[in-house]
Amino acid sequence: MTPDELIAHYGLEPIPREGGLFRRTWAGPEGPDGRPAGTAVVALLTAGDHSALHRLPTDETWHFYLGDPLELLLLAPDGTSRTAVLGPDVLGGQAVQFTVPAHTWMGGRTRGSWTLFGCTMAPGFTYADYAHGDRADLTARYPHEAARIAELCRP
Repeated sequence: MTPDELIAHYGLEPIPREGGLFRRTWAGPEGPDGRPAGTAVVALLTAGDHSALHRLPTDETWHFYLGDPLELLLLAPDGTSRTAVLGPDVLGGQAVQFTVPAHTWMGGRTRGSWTLFGCTMAPGFTYADYAHGDRADLTARYPHEAARIAELCRP
């Protein structure tokens, strides 16, 4: 299996601003506020690309499916940071599922040549919820992660 085969199979398209490729696979019924009750996507990151630092107002659960492990940098509202790794080695500390808390800055990259993963949210994702990370602002708030922030920000 190759990234090109996965792109064709799932009909993946570029994720605006964030990076990577995706396709929405499910959206729940629309509520009175116009938001779907929940959403799910399948996504692909390849070497040389990354999921730019961003945050959302609700929890987002990431799911590992195939390929190499995926490393997520998490910058919490209280100024702390941590790294989560999604991958197949669950007994070695990797996770097949990880929930990023609401309002946490998140960004990631594959630890190899490619990673196929998914994300689910309830209530569902809307583009109005997406906050794109600014390198200068995040570096000022999380100076201990300056190098990784530089790697995971996009203009």
